[in-house]
Parts: sequence; C-alpha cells; structure tokens
Amino acid sequence: MTDTSAQSTGQELDPEKLRGRALAALLAARERTALLTDSVDDAELTAQHSPLMSPLVWDLAHIGNQEELWLLRAVGGRDALRPEIDGLYDAFEHSRASRPSLPLLAPAEARTYAADVRGRALDILGSAPLHGAGRSLERAGFAFGMVAQHEQQHDETMLITHQLRSGPAALSAPEPPAPTDSVSLAAEVLVPGGPFTMGTSTEPWALDNERPAHRREVAAFHIDTAPVTCGAYRRFIDDGGYTDARWWAPEGWDMVREHDLAAPLFWHRDAGQWLRRRFGVTEPVPADEPVLHVSWYEADAYARWAGRRLPTEPEWEKAARHDPASGRSLRYPWGDEDPTPERANLGQRHLRPAAAGAYTAGRSPAGAGQLIGDVWEWTSSDFLPYPGFVAFPYREYSEVFFGPGHKVLRGGSFAVDAVACRGTFRNWDLPVRRQIFSGFRTARDA
Repeated sequence: MTDTSAQSTGQELDPEKLRGRALAALLAARERTALLTDSVDDAELTAQHSPLMSPLVWDLAHIGNQEELWLLRAVGGRDALRPEIDGLYDAFEHSRASRPSLPLLAPAEARTYAADVRGRALDILGSAPLHGAGRSLERAGFAFGMVAQHEQQHDETMLITHQLRSGPAALSAPEPPAPTDSVSLAAEVLVPGGPFTMGTSTEPWALDNERPAHRREVAAFHIDTAPVTCGAYRRFIDDGGYTDARWWAPEGWDMVREHDLAAPLFWHRDAGQWLRRRFGVTEPVPADEPVLHVSWYEADAYARWAGRRLPTEPEWEKAARHDPASGRSLRYPWGDEDPTPERANLGQRHLRPAAAGAYTAGRSPAGAGQLIGDVWEWTSSDFLPYPGFVAFPYREYSEVFFGPGHKVLRGGSFAVDAVACRGTFRNWDLPVRRQIFSGFRTARDA
C-alpha cells in the first residue's frame, strides 16, 4: 500500500534544507540538556535521586557517547575518542540502579567530552552528503535526526529525575494557556469505522518501530475528547477505586496491595485536600488538568470502573491522524504542518499539562484534542512490530522490547520535544511505571 502520510508536507530531501533542520534540532537538544544539568550543582548531578533513574551525569556523558558512536564513527568514519568509556555508557550493559557505582566521568569531564563530540559532529554535518540508498544512516540526514531525538528523549528522562529529586525547585516555566471552550466541550467523539493508513514509510526521521505504512481496519468507536482529568480520577478514588479488586487486572491488584497505593504518584492528602509535588513545589491537585503519573494498571482500572476501556493503539492513531474528507493519514492531528505553541504543549515549555480543552487549533478531524503533547497516553496494546518491520539501525532500539511485557503509549507529553513526537511516534514501557509523564483517555465501542 502506498503511504501518502508525508506527501506535500515540506519534508523535502534537499540536502541544504535537511542540513539546516538537523543543525537546529541538534542545537535545541543541547540547549535543553544544558538547562537540565546546569540548574543543579555537581553533588546533585552525581547523586542517584531514585533507583529507577540514572545519575544526571550518566545521562550527560551517555548523550555524548551515543553521538560519538553514530555521528563521528558510523557516519564520519572517525577514530574513537574515548573507546574505554563505551561500556560505561552502554544502556544495556549496566542497570540504572548500578550506574552510580561505575567510574563515571565527573561533571566537568562529561561536559568537556560532550562538547568535544558536538564540535566534531557539526563539522561532519557540514560536509555529509545526507543521501543514501534505502534505509541508510545518511539518507535524509537520518543519523543526525536520530541523535537529536535520542538526546531529547534523555532530556525527558532527566526531567523525570528532576521530578523525583527532593529539595527546592530547580526549574521554572510559565503557565500553559487556559482552554477557551471547556464548558461546551463534548465528553467524547465518534470515530467512524473503516480502513486507514497506520505508520509511515516516508517520514524522513521516523524510527524503525513506526515503519512501514500499512492498512488497518478499525471498527467504529467513541473516544474521549480530552485526556482523563485529575477531577475525574478523584471520583474513582473517592468511590473506593483503590480498594476494590473488581476493577484491577490481577497483576495490578497485586501492585496496589504490595505498595499500599491509594492515588497517583506524588499525590498525598492533607487536611482533607489532595496535594501533589511537582518539580519541588507542593500545590493543590488541579481538577481540570489531565491526570499524570499513573501506571497502565491504574489507567485500565479507571476505565473499567467508568464502564469504558483503554483505546487500542490503532484506534488511538486513527483518532489522531485519519482525515475522512481526504482519506489520508495526517502527520499530526491538525494536519501536516510542524507543531507550534498554539497547537500543542511540547518541549518542557510549561512544565505541566494544560487543562482539558486547551489547544483547540490542535484538534483532529474527528474532534479529539490534546492528542499531541500534555501527557503520554496509555493504550491497551502490547508493543509489537508492524507487518514488514525491519530493525534499523540496531535491534536494541525496538526489537528487543517487542512482546506482551510492554504496553504502548502514544502522543507525547509536555516533556517531549517536537523532534521526537509525531502522529506515528510510538513509546512503550512496563505497565507498572508511574514516574513517567503518563496519563490516558478512554474509549468504548460504537
């Protein structure tokens, strides 16, 4: 099946345009990395704030090491700068909990190394041909886009570490825009049944698990217009949601009892009021904001309690991308144009989700909003390859995670940069994960 999802979208393969796009993406990622690592002192950088996360200084040097591996060595053919550290910063060789015990580069050395690699990488970018046959590192500057996405993904990981750290706030950001029509906002929208094109074969920097484009048949269904809010989730709590096994998958109920869960991560009750800690600040839980830091099991339990279910991954993507008028699958819910601040809450711009009903300019043809940005949305689907999947450029990016152990999240969060977020982008995690910036919306059969 021919994929038209990126035709006429400005995704030209002109080398100079691609070079400029790659340069901008690399510079934006490094600016954000600097913000996240310069905002705390060396003691904070080397500390492990949670066994779930690496020390921030590990992420910093890992970013530089991956850039060296793929841009300097693989694309540029350069000799290794620091081959002795490759094993230290191999994410598959050492668990996050064990990384503080490794002989890691100190903060100043890590910064110097990452800067040295970046300078050499930009030299290579200036002369690289940015073309190649089939799926290659050079074609459309893929390697540079992959590295920029990788750094932004680790920036999101480092932002999670900032959320987990104790002490006063180290980051700040303006409030997100208020919704303009939350009162009249419909609770759900109907997505008609029929085929649509899922995935992509043409998006230049799409990763292997997003490929190839293929036809999917989806029956008609209803889906929430906005992600489930904290106020709605509180009703689940107040109705005894965490004390009633009826709503929980067996493994989820075991998790609730083992950890004595009673609310989303970072929530606590004080004097009859629900409060939460957000980046070092304690504040009342906002009723109209999408609920955050819930596991797949919690999302699934809420959906069962509400008489609904989580959407499948194909349902989510059809709600986000399918345009019935043209029959095309769009790059984003609003069309083929890149994200803007008026369309989506991305890039750590606000350090929180916007209230339900915000970003009317970002709604899909079906009428659903906030499908890009704000919160990662759990789906009911396991993380599996698409028909015709080919691992590229290495198995460890996606293939080793395929199977029933990981659930798919879609849409991105406020912590995701636009370079690593599109209508086809797939995220995945273990169903117990709560520290990630995850929320959800529900669906039902038509």
